[in-house]
Amino acid sequence: MYRELSKKIWSKIKNYLAASGGMALILVISFGVLIVLALFLSKTPGQTLGWFFFGPVQNLYYFGNMLNSAVPLIFGGLGFSIAMQTGCFNLGGEGQLYVGAFITTITALALAPLGILGAVAALAAGAAVSGVTAGISGFLKIRWNTSELITTFLLSNALVLITNYFITGPFLDPSTNLQSTRRIPESFRLPLILPPSNLSAALFLAAAAVILVHLFLYRSRKGYELRMGGLNQVFARYGGINTSGGVLLAMFLSGLLYGLGGGIAIYGTYYSTMKEFSAGMGWNGLAVALIAQSKPRAVIPAAVFFAWIGSGARIAMQFSDVTVEIASIVQSVIFFLITSMVLLDLFKKRGAST
Repeated sequence: MYRELSKKIWSKIKNYLAASGGMALILVISFGVLIVLALFLSKTPGQTLGWFFFGPVQNLYYFGNMLNSAVPLIFGGLGFSIAMQTGCFNLGGEGQLYVGAFITTITALALAPLGILGAVAALAAGAAVSGVTAGISGFLKIRWNTSELITTFLLSNALVLITNYFITGPFLDPSTNLQSTRRIPESFRLPLILPPSNLSAALFLAAAAVILVHLFLYRSRKGYELRMGGLNQVFARYGGINTSGGVLLAMFLSGLLYGLGGGIAIYGTYYSTMKEFSAGMGWNGLAVALIAQSKPRAVIPAAVFFAWIGSGARIAMQFSDVTVEIASIVQSVIFFLITSMVLLDLFKKRGAST
């Protein structure tokens, strides 16, 4: 039941976004919500809206930090997109990104004497652990037809709790009052490219990941097979495509991209894994993928748009009379509008067919 429902929901999501103009409609809805909220919640709505819309480009510091916050969303959007392109759902991005960051951090600390080789190995280890975690859900789907909607979500929650234990226990840095691991060596940190902001070379790595995922999905034989399996598994099997192996590979790559995003966030911004520092990044990556219609080339503008909302809210909070939670309200409204329209249409058609 869950499998058939998930396929129908995904089909409706694609049709709705395509029919509504995708990104353009999402922009109109979100900006309209911002305006309404500012009119009702702010005593100076004009000033508040000015900071919302133009605050992130007021100077290099705000602009760079806004782009920097988009980097993990790009990896998350790619991770969810590659699963969706192949007919799978990965709802475990929260835990996969978090554990990827943690494994990268502790491995980087252990391999510090190896220099650049140690940095690459640590990043690969974090990404691999996250990939295997998501791959478990793919295996369960293949072996027992278990819904990956449930398994990825449950495993993600377990990963968050387990990682919290290690961060606040065996790997806690005793030299700081924060609940955090020790900081990675300076030689492992990505160089800043837009000081005084936190924007680092991670932005280039995110852009490279978008290009590689696009080429893999649309310019390689294996990518074609994965997409065909996502469109119609029966047709793909008749064509000689190993759909079971495709599900396992897609889930592994999805988790790997989430974990890679977590590791690069450590190298480029945080330098240590703080307890639940990545809360919300996985779900926001899911939203980015939906806005981008699971197309890799559209993930970057979708991620920047989502980061713009959060950055604008933080800046407006500093210079006007609204709180940063207004960004969460806008993002929640976007989720609600997308899912409610999709589900309403789905249930209407189901009712008409009975």
